[in-house]
Amino acid sequence: MTDNFWKDKYPVGVASEIDPDEYQNIQAVLRQSCERFADKPAFSNLGKTLTYGELYRLSGEFAAYLQHHTDLQPGDRIAVQLPNLIQYPIVVFGAMRAGLIVVNTNPLYTAREMEHQFNDAGAKALVCLANMAHLAEDVLPRTGIKHVVITEVGDMLAGLKRLLVNAVVKHVKKMVPAYSLPRAVKLNDALALGRGKTVRDAAPRSDEVAVLQYTGGTTGVAKGAMLTHRNIVANMLQCKALMGSNLDEGSEVLIAPLPLYHIYAFTFHCMAMMLSGNHNILITNPRDLPAMIKDLSRYRFSGFVGLNTLFVALCNSEDFRKLDFSALKVTLSGGMALQLATAERWKQVTGCSICEGYGLTETSPVASVNPIEHIQLGTIGIPVPSTLFKVVNDDGQDLAQGEIGELCIKGPQVMKGYWQRPEATAEVIDADGWFKTGDIGVVQQDGYIRIVDRKKDMILVSGFNVYPNELEDVLANLPGVLQGAAIGVPDEKSGEAIKLFVVVKPGESLTKEQVMQHMHDNLTGYKRPKAVEFRDSLPTTNVGKILRRELRDEELRKLGHKQ
Repeated sequence: MTDNFWKDKYPVGVASEIDPDEYQNIQAVLRQSCERFADKPAFSNLGKTLTYGELYRLSGEFAAYLQHHTDLQPGDRIAVQLPNLIQYPIVVFGAMRAGLIVVNTNPLYTAREMEHQFNDAGAKALVCLANMAHLAEDVLPRTGIKHVVITEVGDMLAGLKRLLVNAVVKHVKKMVPAYSLPRAVKLNDALALGRGKTVRDAAPRSDEVAVLQYTGGTTGVAKGAMLTHRNIVANMLQCKALMGSNLDEGSEVLIAPLPLYHIYAFTFHCMAMMLSGNHNILITNPRDLPAMIKDLSRYRFSGFVGLNTLFVALCNSEDFRKLDFSALKVTLSGGMALQLATAERWKQVTGCSICEGYGLTETSPVASVNPIEHIQLGTIGIPVPSTLFKVVNDDGQDLAQGEIGELCIKGPQVMKGYWQRPEATAEVIDADGWFKTGDIGVVQQDGYIRIVDRKKDMILVSGFNVYPNELEDVLANLPGVLQGAAIGVPDEKSGEAIKLFVVVKPGESLTKEQVMQHMHDNLTGYKRPKAVEFRDSLPTTNVGKILRRELRDEELRKLGHKQ
């Protein structure tokens, strides 16, 4: 795709380029935004709202604690293992102001996963929720972590409410297993220790690492993507350039159900929305739909950021369908493929179209998006400003527009590389700075990009390429289907055969024959499944992406057992 793409294709009124060097680092953006929007709400959670002015004060207190009461130095790594709580932005921005590199860590990690990530990153400090402190107790002796800060769910709430929420979580819901970390410091105590102390705000260069963001680890060992200040600042500006005409500064209310430790929500809510001074409603547990819907009912929200499985679950809820959507003007989807049936249902329920985007941990993450006023369902939109896409074949040769191949991306948001893994970096970023995504796609003649599938998820049936996304889209249009997944299983005749896994909506019924007939009516011969299995649920990642690999591994184990 040429540089003329922007002039020829992009909707009028949106900048074709951004200046990734407009700000030297994230701290500069934070300081400016917290001054401009000091009295505006930044984050709300559990009934507590933090303004941008309060965010700057509290992040400063945490930075001062790190500088005056620990031996941590700029460039040291701090693991942050928190769900969507107000504590998260306070800790992350405080750590950055102290010059530390943030290592986002999934609170649902097992002890094994925690140990790998802490050691791989060389983390020297950890901030975690009391709920997983027992795992930290087990893991820490085998890591280089010397400083631990622990917080409880209700710690940012006032007085009696804080005590009540923490007591319920600990004693009624029994969500805090016993632990012993005598040298750990409570977050509120750390903030008190930093209060009134001088903060020496770090001023890292733009090419220095701001965040180590670990890839999901569903394929091999999880690797830390080095995202620099320039990478993240560029992505902030790219998001703002695309949303500028649709989201007003300092007045939007955005629902944040996806975890902030995940790069998609991290960049959008903590970074891009900070730049524009907007209000983020943090949903701590989106799997608790009744509680989430109760939260939504309290706000006239104008933006919603989610992904396919969450949209499906919400649209199936009668209480959600009763909400007031009159202010909703932007719905963003990412993290996994958006199915057409889901997009149509969401528009029917809320009156708002879903705008699908695309990106990876390695691209900070936003690389392309559907402009809100020019949505083309079934595509991931067009490149964000200052970003180029191309498609290559298996030999790495460039393909023409309209041909299917591996998508490659070039732009200021592409990571510096994988942490301490130069060989792995060289495998995915070439000498000219093109990042190989591992996704199969096509750049259409109109410039919009369509993902066909993950390269590693592709099914090969008698020499024909079959892409699970297409099969799952067709399956989703069958009434009664709640979730579906398609995988390839070994087959003597065709090399691989297609197997479907189906979750049926509560209160409805489907037969194998109905599923097979529906697929037969909508797909050519080699794309039709040979087997169907009904499940109560499907394995998913922490953000709800269906793990096809796990389903494949199960099938391979079954075959191995039979042999």
